[in-house]
Amino acid sequence: MRLIKRSTLREYARHFPKAARPLEDWARLTLSTTWKSVVDTRKTFPHADQVKVKSERTVTIFNVCGNDFRLITAIHYDRQKVFVLNFLTHAEYTKDTWKSRL
Repeated sequence: MRLIKRSTLREYARHFPKAARPLEDWARLTLSTTWKSVVDTRKTFPHADQVKVKSERTVTIFNVCGNDFRLITAIHYDRQKVFVLNFLTHAEYTKDTWKSRL
């Protein structure tokens, strides 16, 4: 998979140092895979979930640091690209306001 944009992950890691290593691990694993569907994604990350947002698009959510953070991505399986959209604390994520921005 190709990761768009890795620099965004580094920025999240700067703001949330606790998540730095898990984000790096996530990026390394993601870059080394070829996913064809969410089934493949879940083979690498069993807790990955798909959620429909306000724009009617589907995003894929990854747990980071156990249950502390959520990484929100858009995966384009046909183009082998993962777009990093947002990174939230668990508390921010549970408010569900992020869905209306995507």
